Amino acid sequence: MKKFFTLSIACLFFAVAHAQQLSPAQLFPGLFQAVQLSGVYPDNKTFVDALPKQDPAIILKAYNQQKNKPDFDLKQFVDAYFTAPGSGSNNFTSDVKAGIREHIDTLWQVLYRKHNIVPPYSSLIALPHDFIVPGGRFREVYYWDSYFTMLGLKQSHKNQLIKNMVDNFAYLIDHFGFIPNGNRTYYLTRSQPPFFAMMVSLLAKIESDTVLVHYQPELLKEYAYWMSGTNNLKNGQAFKTLVRLNDGTLLNRYWDTSDQPREESYKQDVAAAKLTKQKLPDFYHNIRAAAASGWDFSSRWFDASGKLETIQTTHIIPVDLNCLLYHLETVIAQSYALQGNTAQKQYYQAKAAERKKAILAYCWDEKAGWFMDYNWKLQQVSPVETLAGVFPLAFGLASKTQAESVAQKLKTKFLKSGGLVSTVNRTGQQWDAPNAWAPLEYMAIDGLEKYQQKELAKEVAERWIVINNRVFEQTGKLMEKYNVLDTDVKAGGGEYPLQDGFGWTNGVLLDLMNRYHVNP
Repeated sequence: MKKFFTLSIACLFFAVAHAQQLSPAQLFPGLFQAVQLSGVYPDNKTFVDALPKQDPAIILKAYNQQKNKPDFDLKQFVDAYFTAPGSGSNNFTSDVKAGIREHIDTLWQVLYRKHNIVPPYSSLIALPHDFIVPGGRFREVYYWDSYFTMLGLKQSHKNQLIKNMVDNFAYLIDHFGFIPNGNRTYYLTRSQPPFFAMMVSLLAKIESDTVLVHYQPELLKEYAYWMSGTNNLKNGQAFKTLVRLNDGTLLNRYWDTSDQPREESYKQDVAAAKLTKQKLPDFYHNIRAAAASGWDFSSRWFDASGKLETIQTTHIIPVDLNCLLYHLETVIAQSYALQGNTAQKQYYQAKAAERKKAILAYCWDEKAGWFMDYNWKLQQVSPVETLAGVFPLAFGLASKTQAESVAQKLKTKFLKSGGLVSTVNRTGQQWDAPNAWAPLEYMAIDGLEKYQQKELAKEVAERWIVINNRVFEQTGKLMEKYNVLDTDVKAGGGEYPLQDGFGWTNGVLLDLMNRYHVNP
């Protein structure tokens, strides 16, 4: 009897664990679509983060029995069977008089999440260590956000938390073969900008270079994810995240394996699809690939019309993505050098050298004096100048002349009263003008510093610190993005209201205030 009981418990645990790998759309077919299209919740992310009160099979059976009854009320049903998620930061406002530094210090506690709090059937994926979330509607860990959050944690001397978060990402790589967009089941079809090597390098600066060797297995798995299909890919073709150009050059793009509307933005994607001329699977791949880029959405991914329905993300080889993969290749090479493995060190150094050559050949636009994305379908640089063009400076890929050209254009075209705009195009999308984002400000400042453009770097940093502090004094909050053109107006655009918290804003702001010795 005891053996049977133990076996039953084990089977139950397996069933729950298996269910937790299924997304809400997979767990609740029919009900999911009805809820997301109905407007029961104003934000589609609410339902996919909601907690089922019973086994999904029981809920789905009840829905199918009741849905066609004359008095059926979908909202009442959802309220009866699901618990809507709360926000851990929206209701928090610190004492403005205490200052922005104390606010950030307190926010680390507000944004802190315990690793073991994942109820059965939640869309949340359990992690082995505690972590920091961005804030607002973003109640889970996010991949590229976390690097910039870690910059602030380092300034706050929370080094153990940085290690915990790096270990969480290593766990995700080991468990899924890549780092998902976030630790939710509905994010298991895509990754995000690959900053894991940057996180490992940051931790190595805190501890020692042996960190690079410790995480070498995960660095290699991350690289394998991005380079999957290398051996079988023909010239002029793409496979998932990989593109082989007509001359055999290998570069990368963003990709999501699903060709369905995003679960967390289902209603918006279905509505947008009605306007496109693309085949629906292609359109959804493009929408999802832009989400994988972190730049969701921007004219960067559109045709000359600047409209969302023309999105062509899978045609674009992003300059920033390939710079990050260049860095990954160099870090893997360093890890092998530390082991005395000369052959593997040279192999990855060669890969990095090949990628650098390709970035300079395909992404540098001499006429524009700027690093651009490359449209591999049209075999030409993308016409939209974006702040992603600073990444070759941040990773030391640019020549001195190229860096001077980029610095000049930053000063004359991108620099506004509150900082650097992501693009100069006003499309209503949140990654276009008039908005600016902490991670791009940081990468630009870092790139300028590397090429001795110190005066401009400091000017950008000081303008960014000023607008962050001004909004804080007005609202008691730090935001996910800022309007740097109309600095008296909140940033806007995109699929959801402006969020506060905010992990990467806190991290970058604290780093810059300490770097430039600013005490607002």
